Amino acid sequence: MATPIKFESPGRNAREVLLERLEQAPGEHAEALLGIYDLLQGLHDRGVIDALNGALRSSNFILDTVVETANAPENIRAIRNLLLLSKLLGAIDPDVLGRLVSAVPEALQQVPSPETKVPGTLSLVQKFNSRDSRRGMAFAAALLESLGKRLGEKREE
Repeated sequence: MATPIKFESPGRNAREVLLERLEQAPGEHAEALLGIYDLLQGLHDRGVIDALNGALRSSNFILDTVVETANAPENIRAIRNLLLLSKLLGAIDPDVLGRLVSAVPEALQQVPSPETKVPGTLSLVQKFNSRDSRRGMAFAAALLESLGKRLGEKREE
């Protein structure tokens, strides 16, 4: 019968392996290390490192201040309103919003300046007779109707 061969792997110390890799790193990564040193020097020259150290030292104070500010009722309402506005903007077709955005400066250019004569009532009524004005009034009426409906729901609750 054959006798089994005993295999014993040489024990490797993980710390020694890491130290060996660390000794070889500057030669293998010289260009990257020089880039890091340049970056650190730039951050130091501009005071960024000092500012970050200060922020780390006073992190509890900063966190307490942020939480205290965020818990104010007006800030809670502002955050809720921002979320609702983002939902509103997400629901609007970008083409329609683009037309609305381009219509505002065009309409502002047609507003008479204080030096010019203000249009008369008959002139304004004639503008309402145009197809574009009726389309705008239909939009405004639909918006007012929807707004009134929603405001009525709020009162009923």
